[in-house]
Amino acid sequence: MSRTALRICPLCEATCGLTLTVEGSRVTAARGDRDDVFSKGFICPKGAAFGAVDGDPDRLRGPLVRRDGELREASWEEAFDAVAAGVRPVVERYGPHAVGVVLGNPNVHTMAGGLYPPLLIGGLGTRSVFSASTVDQMPKHVSCGLLYGDANLIPVPDLDRTRHLLLIGANPLESNGSLCTAPDFPGRLKALKARGGTLTVIDPRRTRTAKLADRHVAIRPGGDALLLAAMAHVLFEEELTDLGDLAPHVEGLDELPDALADFTPEAVAGACDVDAGTIRALARELAAAPAAAVYARIGSCTVPHGTLASWLVDVLNVLTGNLDRPGGALFPQAATDRTPRPAGPGRGFALGRWRSRAGGHPEAKGEVPLSALAEEIDTAGGEGEPVRAVISVAANPVLSAPDGDRLDRALGSLDFMVSVDPYLNETSRHADVVLPPPPPGQSPHHDFAFNGLAVRNQVRYTRAAVPLEPGRMAETEILARLILAVTGMHGADPAAVDATVIEQTLGRAAGEAHSPVHGRDPRELAARLSGENGPERRLDMMLRLGPYGDGFGARPDGLTLDRLLAHPHGIDLGPLAPRLPQPLKTRSGKIELLPGPIAADLPRLRRAMTERAEGLVLVGRRHLRSNNSWMHNVPALTGGTNRCTLHIHPDDAARLGVTDGAPVRVKGAGGAVTAPAEITDVVRPGVVSLPHGWGHDRPGTRQRHAATDPGVNVNQLLDGSLLDPLSGNAVLNGVPVDLTPVDLAPVDLVPTAGQAGPVT
Repeated sequence: MSRTALRICPLCEATCGLTLTVEGSRVTAARGDRDDVFSKGFICPKGAAFGAVDGDPDRLRGPLVRRDGELREASWEEAFDAVAAGVRPVVERYGPHAVGVVLGNPNVHTMAGGLYPPLLIGGLGTRSVFSASTVDQMPKHVSCGLLYGDANLIPVPDLDRTRHLLLIGANPLESNGSLCTAPDFPGRLKALKARGGTLTVIDPRRTRTAKLADRHVAIRPGGDALLLAAMAHVLFEEELTDLGDLAPHVEGLDELPDALADFTPEAVAGACDVDAGTIRALARELAAAPAAAVYARIGSCTVPHGTLASWLVDVLNVLTGNLDRPGGALFPQAATDRTPRPAGPGRGFALGRWRSRAGGHPEAKGEVPLSALAEEIDTAGGEGEPVRAVISVAANPVLSAPDGDRLDRALGSLDFMVSVDPYLNETSRHADVVLPPPPPGQSPHHDFAFNGLAVRNQVRYTRAAVPLEPGRMAETEILARLILAVTGMHGADPAAVDATVIEQTLGRAAGEAHSPVHGRDPRELAARLSGENGPERRLDMMLRLGPYGDGFGARPDGLTLDRLLAHPHGIDLGPLAPRLPQPLKTRSGKIELLPGPIAADLPRLRRAMTERAEGLVLVGRRHLRSNNSWMHNVPALTGGTNRCTLHIHPDDAARLGVTDGAPVRVKGAGGAVTAPAEITDVVRPGVVSLPHGWGHDRPGTRQRHAATDPGVNVNQLLDGSLLDPLSGNAVLNGVPVDLTPVDLAPVDLVPTAGQAGPVT
């Protein structure tokens, strides 16, 4: 007997609503939910494969504990006993910073990942925090922190009302959007063109998105910040700036022309490989559009000047008056945000509050670079203790961070490691304890992070479509028990974690003058919360305290969990609206257009005008059927064009003697890999491209389908030494590589990617 159930898709940032077909305890099909208030029935291949992802037979069903050198099945009680016995002695002997916490990209795709990792880090008191952010979007967090005082206050393009969209290093037709949550991003771009708007794409590859564009500018990789600086220069030079309503909320405008004076279109043209006339045209078109937005993503973040490029995106939106206005770039307002405080000066955003022990890398947003994880483990000396234990939550840094071979060896040397992961993958195979969360169909879902990046304000929540199978544990309970085990409270009731958060949050809210519950009794408020468990009670609390909430009765028509449950397809909260100056948290209470750390980094950008790497440079790429290293074990999401091939331009192939389909050795600073060549003019001359997330050929994993066509790990070409200095973000794009056809390649004297030794 089959039934249907609703579920928000957790497989990319678009957060589409799904209607699942369930037979017994198995999800057998998925289609788009036509009544979903946000996605309105849109679905992509990943969402359509939800049942296959959910039912992957290689997903672990119970904990694994290492005994006599081997990972063996164990009970949950045995697993958490082992966690407490393994982590607590490290903390007590070497201090909390000797425990590293590694958070992977999937954390922002689960309800548990949004609620518990901050408590884990805070409870441990460790500064050794690493995440996927520093191989992805940390430059955007840092630039927004410096501009607006809040690293999570990120404006998104108003896709449904803009008339001119400039995309840089973004390929939403493949990624479905990133730091911009927009179901049916392709349809929204087509609608932009249908209403007479203009789409411009700046990308070294002629991506699917670039093919849709009115103008495609094939920039040389790494030149984004230079091009954007030159566009800003043109706006000042030709008196095209018009801040409009933003003017009272901006400081630093007068200093900006001098800071950008050297970045003329003519001066940057050579380094960008974009002629000066095109750069001037881009600036003029942006200024002339009735409503416009500049949006940049991973291609502009994972380069040597990622923070400067991210900053300049917002500078252009400010200079043209398009920030915080309909049709431009606006700040979403999520339902679980705290009640907005009155506008005024805040604490601001600080960088480099501490540095990593081995490499001296400055902290950003409470993290140190993921690229530095190996050196923090395997490098002796320095101030403080090396990382001796690692807690990895939904992370696979052996594939996602530079120089996975070194990290592979470093993880094998740890005193203890815990991995929260549904798979035994390239990273979790090193763990002493593996704690597997259940499949997404057996988990509830609310998007804490992505609703704060959505192109329309809305709120949705779906309970688990399928009950937990016997022997499984909810991810929320796994993380709550993990927090207790590593903070010296092993054996306590996991419900105490949520109860403590509720007590503390309501206590703070009752003391805030602008809060709707100011002066009320926190215990009385807690008694009014609904929900089947602690996580739901926390969600109810956040909704009630939020900008649309009922304020625990202060606004009777406001949001509560019960009201949200009564609307299973979600509640539409309206289009994005101007919000400034209220969300600004800078010390001045204004947009600080030329922050000190940015100004101090501009000389490095000036030097880049005369620097140009010789030979070939490497860029990554995305595929619609893939999301980092997550999904290569699902047959429906591999094959076809989703292959780990090296894209190379026909001119470069002819010059190097590379033939289509033949193996090519690619060598970078961190190592070498061999991949089949795919000769194509979608990459510009001088550029080659390998996709991210492959390299499933290490022993000791249990991902059978992924191992049949493992591909190669593109990040093994990097040694981790190239970082954007402001954000600590890894430089993954525009890096020099050497290519040699395999029949001409010399024999390697050191192992290449995938040739690591056995697990110990």
